[in-house]
Amino acid sequence: MSMQQIDDIAAPIAIVWELTVDIEGWPQILPTVDQVTRLDPGPLTVGSRARVEQPGRRPAVWTVTELDQPRTFTWVTQVGWITIEARHQLEPTPAGTRNTLGIEMRGLGARLTKLAYGAGVRRTLALEGTAFRAVAEANSREARELGGNR
Repeated sequence: MSMQQIDDIAAPIAIVWELTVDIEGWPQILPTVDQVTRLDPGPLTVGSRARVEQPGRRPAVWTVTELDQPRTFTWVTQVGWITIEARHQLEPTPAGTRNTLGIEMRGLGARLTKLAYGAGVRRTLALEGTAFRAVAEANSREARELGGNR
């Protein structure tokens, strides 16, 4: 059971990647995240864990399973019998970056969960995609302006 949101962002992939992996900064830019607490010291790597608090959801511990800079960031959590995988896939485009956010649910009850909560998950993905686009494009404009003033 997978759902995704695709957004084209008028910003270089490096800027979008920086926002993607700055998980502790997500509460400042994403309306869907209240708090992210890293559970491991050091840079974000495969195996890194974080406790994520979201409105209307129980806190969950997510573990990074794939990190391929600057293209892919994937992590998973377990909710009951369901494994939830969240993927951030970035691709360069002539105008900037294509940002694909995806959620996949596997396990006993995944189909029923998608039926019950799928619309909410799709709204969450849309809100996150819009927020990433707005912040990345603002950061890109700021970087161009600063570069132009030198």
